[in-house]
Amino acid sequence: MHQKFAHPHHHHHHHFRNKWRLNSSYNNNNNKVASTLSSSVIIMEEEMKKQEGEYSKELGIAVSVVQMACSLCQTVQESLVSNKSNSDQVQSKDDNSPVTVADWSVQATVSWVLSECFGSSYVSIVAEEDVESLSRSDNISLLEAVVETVNACLAEAPKFGLSCPVKSLGTSEVLEAISRCNSTGGPKGRHWVLDPVDGTLGFVRGDQYAVALAMIEDGEVVLGVLGCPNYPMKKEWLSYHHRYYWMMSKLSPSSSESWDQGCVMYAKRGSGEAWMQPLVNTNMEYVWPNSARPIRVSPIDDPTLATFCEPVEKANSSHSFTAGLAHSVGLRKQPLRVYSMVKYAAIARGDAEIFMKFAKAGYKEKIWDHAAGVIIIQEAGGVVTDAGGRPLDFSKGIFLEGLDRGIIACSGAILHEKIIGAVYASWDSSNL
Repeated sequence: MHQKFAHPHHHHHHHFRNKWRLNSSYNNNNNKVASTLSSSVIIMEEEMKKQEGEYSKELGIAVSVVQMACSLCQTVQESLVSNKSNSDQVQSKDDNSPVTVADWSVQATVSWVLSECFGSSYVSIVAEEDVESLSRSDNISLLEAVVETVNACLAEAPKFGLSCPVKSLGTSEVLEAISRCNSTGGPKGRHWVLDPVDGTLGFVRGDQYAVALAMIEDGEVVLGVLGCPNYPMKKEWLSYHHRYYWMMSKLSPSSSESWDQGCVMYAKRGSGEAWMQPLVNTNMEYVWPNSARPIRVSPIDDPTLATFCEPVEKANSSHSFTAGLAHSVGLRKQPLRVYSMVKYAAIARGDAEIFMKFAKAGYKEKIWDHAAGVIIIQEAGGVVTDAGGRPLDFSKGIFLEGLDRGIIACSGAILHEKIIGAVYASWDSSNL
């Protein structure tokens, strides 16, 4: 391999190209040949570089930090499930409820780790939570809980192959880490996109939720990681009621072979593969690739056999239109009702074939609710577009601007075409 390519400098192929140009100018007769040759060598080198490890450092760190964040969330969720007496107070996100602690703590942890690994001046993070509400003086107890949770989590960093702070972070450092997540994305440069706890209700009820982290480069999602702490590696476990499942998983000591535990999925743009590894539990050391196995979408392309994944949350999606559509396409199976971005995970893994979401008027989809899930489904062999069949545009800032009516994710092109056709046929007759 050419020496220059062992060097991690971002623009190394430019040096290479210039060197070739110089050489070719010595030999005027073969000028054309040399420059053609040089560009094809450059293309080959770039292809090899891509396959060998473009973004592999970033992906490795992203998966580790999501594993770490899942472990943080589980700790917070366990204190919640075992303390059921106060379950009525924790439904909303705007108080000291555990989900709020988890949200802020994950954001601070991920921000701190990414800044530590890549340098804070190079890290641009787009994330859901805005630091203002946390730093208000009436939120002292919440802030204390967050600082404590973040430090407990970061102390575990070496177990995940990451470095931990030399000394515990103080309040100002935690607030600073959170406030660094103030990027608004856009078409240029590299942005990390984080949804610290996606699926608030699922989290509160001890059910499905996700930690989602993606990286966007020049407006395109290049890697995605989806941590699903309560989504068991084996599909059979899904049918158990989550409380029972939760009890069982506490009773039986888990080993790396216990596929009943949660999972982390991830994919890299253009690799044509997506992976799933088990969640690391307390007594395990995390060693990449942590018994990862490839995942693929389901081969089912007959609507009558397909499973349709629908949101549990009614707030910002139109259930009635989706139900009518499902019926007209011929979907007859019981839908899988899943909280959060775990719906994307279900399709990537082959547990369901179709997910549709039509936003209610005035609701704008945010990039952190989709980026990680979309790339994982695509690399696992599936198709994700808006309702007009166009790819989602992640280059417009924090919203999926220009989104046509809704999002349709399918395990394959045949089902996808049927649904796009049905939307086209039934849209005029309905008004959302």
